[in-house]
Amino acid sequence: MENRSREETRELVEAIEWLFFAYRDFTSDPDAILQEYGFGRAHHRVIHFVGRHPGITVADLLNILRITKQSLARVLKELIAQGYVIQKTGTKDRRQRLLYLSDKGVELEKRLAGPQRERVAKALAAAGPEAHKAWTAVMAHLVNEDDRRAVEELISEGYVS
Repeated sequence: MENRSREETRELVEAIEWLFFAYRDFTSDPDAILQEYGFGRAHHRVIHFVGRHPGITVADLLNILRITKQSLARVLKELIAQGYVIQKTGTKDRRQRLLYLSDKGVELEKRLAGPQRERVAKALAAAGPEAHKAWTAVMAHLVNEDDRRAVEELISEGYVS
C-alpha cells in the first residue's frame, strides 16, 4: 500500500464513511417499501435491472448481480409467482429465459425508484453544476477496472422509463 499522509488517510476514511452512510439512507426508503411486500434488496435489484433492460436473460442478470444461481432462482420464483416479473422463452434460443416486468412490476419499480431519484436529484443539485460529472468519475473508478467498460456500456444503454 502506498505511503499516505495522515491527512490523506483521514480523507479516505471520511470518504468511506460517507459512502456507508449515504448507502444506508439511499436504501432506507425502498427498504421500507420492500418490507411491505416481504421482499429484500435482492428483489429490488432484480426489479431495477429487469425494468431497465426488458428481455434481459437470466444469464445476463446473474452476471450483473453476481449472486448465486440459487439466490437468483429464489428471488425470481417469488417475483414471478406474485406477478411482478414475467418470464418468456427466447425466440432464437429456446433455452433462454427472458425477463420482463409486468404492469404490477413496473408500478413497484416506480415506487421503489421514486424516492431514490429524488434523493439523488437533490444531492446533485445541491453539489453544483459539475456534480454529475464528478460523481460519475468517482463511481466509475470504484468499479473494478476489468469490469468498468462493461458497466459503462450497460449504464449508457437507452433509458427505459
